[in-house]
Amino acid sequence: MAKTSSPAFIDFRAIKAAVTMEQVLNHYRLTESFTRSGDSLSGPCPIHHGTNPTQFRVSTTKNIWNCFSDCHGGGNVLDFVCRMENLSVREGAIQLAEWFNVPMGSRERRSNPSPAPKPEPTPPVATPVENQRPAKGRDVNKPLGFALKELTVDHPYLAERGLTPETITEFGLGLCNAGTMLGRIVIPIHNVSGQLVGYAGRWPGDPPKDTPKYKLPKGFRKSAELFNLHRALDESPGQPLIIVEGTFDVFHLWQLGFRKTIALLGSSLSEVQERLLADHLPQGSSLVLMLDEDEAGRKARNEILARLAQRWFTRLVVFPEEGMQPDHLEEEALHELLGGECAGSEDSAS
Repeated sequence: MAKTSSPAFIDFRAIKAAVTMEQVLNHYRLTESFTRSGDSLSGPCPIHHGTNPTQFRVSTTKNIWNCFSDCHGGGNVLDFVCRMENLSVREGAIQLAEWFNVPMGSRERRSNPSPAPKPEPTPPVATPVENQRPAKGRDVNKPLGFALKELTVDHPYLAERGLTPETITEFGLGLCNAGTMLGRIVIPIHNVSGQLVGYAGRWPGDPPKDTPKYKLPKGFRKSAELFNLHRALDESPGQPLIIVEGTFDVFHLWQLGFRKTIALLGSSLSEVQERLLADHLPQGSSLVLMLDEDEAGRKARNEILARLAQRWFTRLVVFPEEGMQPDHLEEEALHELLGGECAGSEDSAS
């Protein structure tokens, strides 16, 4: 990569919007070795130099890529160039801008001493969450005026799930002995400000027939919360934010040192959850999307990746075997999948 003067500000979103994956593939002279089917391009993975002609796929309409072999990942054009050239996010953006003659930012505007407010750049593609901010009071869980007491914190189920006393204490877990959550492991849920807004009740083990595994309070909107976001935002801004499906995935990663982890409380990303991320994560931050390797996770991950990649440097982690999920993995396997970038890394993503 040629040495050039680095701008103080880089508009990552504008660069990603201006360059297509097909243009990048053409730059690397890869298109001729790929097969086109509708809006999809497939071929051997150029990142790990694979040979399988279907292992690497590009969606030209969503402008994203996935490797279903050794890389176990995916992302947008910026992710691809960073992986190909072994560059940081900032270096990759500069490289793309140089290759395709894209303006990198607004150095002139930032050097202007005028105190006039500067409008935000208009995104190239408006997403529903940008056009429909929820009305005040809608899709918001009110803080609780109480907390459940006298929980059994040494219930065998918690040990069976591999949770340490420190994790149980940190997250306030325990068996509920009264009320509507009687007989369930309760999991406190907090909003982004750290206020307690509800409890999820998990049946300890396999529930009886016709009994749901999880129970939520009547009227509680899980789509309005990102579990553990209030803790994750206290971690280093240089670490990628890991996104998983469930609370026990968060607990497992937390006690292995991957503390900047949040859960969707399911396999979908709601507009409200996306807005929470947009309100609290700077554009150009790094995210890692790690959903369960099952039908629901596979169905959701490309759609979620396409939405997240419009704002943030997002990497997709794909598990190699059916049924795998984050809380099944040992520390060594997690480090291998995550590349050692998410636990204790101080490198800035921007």
